[in-house]
Amino acid sequence: MDALPHCGSPQRVIDDLSWHWAMRHGRAADLHDPAPPTQATRTVWDMRVSEPSLVLGSTQASEDVDAAAAAAAGIAVGRRRSGGGAVLLIPDEHLWLDVWLPAADPLWLDDVGRAADWLAAVWVRALRSLGTTDLHVQTGPLERGAWGRQVCFAGIGPAEVTVGGRKLVGISQRRTRDWVRFQCLVHERWDAATTFGLLTRPGAAVAGTDWADRVGTAEASPLRSAFTTALSAAAPAIETPVER
Repeated sequence: MDALPHCGSPQRVIDDLSWHWAMRHGRAADLHDPAPPTQATRTVWDMRVSEPSLVLGSTQASEDVDAAAAAAAGIAVGRRRSGGGAVLLIPDEHLWLDVWLPAADPLWLDDVGRAADWLAAVWVRALRSLGTTDLHVQTGPLERGAWGRQVCFAGIGPAEVTVGGRKLVGISQRRTRDWVRFQCLVHERWDAATTFGLLTRPGAAVAGTDWADRVGTAEASPLRSAFTTALSAAAPAIETPVER
């Protein structure tokens, strides 16, 4: 699955099909600010968190997390506006890219379940360029498993990418009438003990041990470059200044 399909209606046209990149740095809660780019162009935000954070999914119960334990560990607890379970974000230990498409983009697809297929193809192309094999894209429905409601990387959703059966690229989406925002995350270091250790559900500590090596990881810097190249294969990227 590495082709880049033309997904949208032929009636939808935007003038600029280049990818506009920007780096955003700050608290995880602030980086989940839903305000879209100021111009209706293809946009990638390279997100860099400033502090350790545990980010809950949009519908996840706050009671899922031991807030006192998180505070004692120096981990902020926030919430994103897309679904799924919690994600632990430690500065410089992951690659987090938000990909925005305006509704007029040819890559836009109304089918939510297939809307990120093209993006999965880009990730696969990037990973293969780095020599990663045994990749698989989830084409079926969301599979939460035993802990997917509490921990994002313990479940697998449409268009997410696995390596050797372990989830490697997490993708969630948030859409309005005018925009779709795909939030993509790859762990460079997967800390199951801390992720599960902050949960209140009975058995979480044992699950943290069970999940110690059940998530794929990749070095962030080369993967960021490979993703940029793979994405730019369809249209040239434009570097833009840091946004805050």
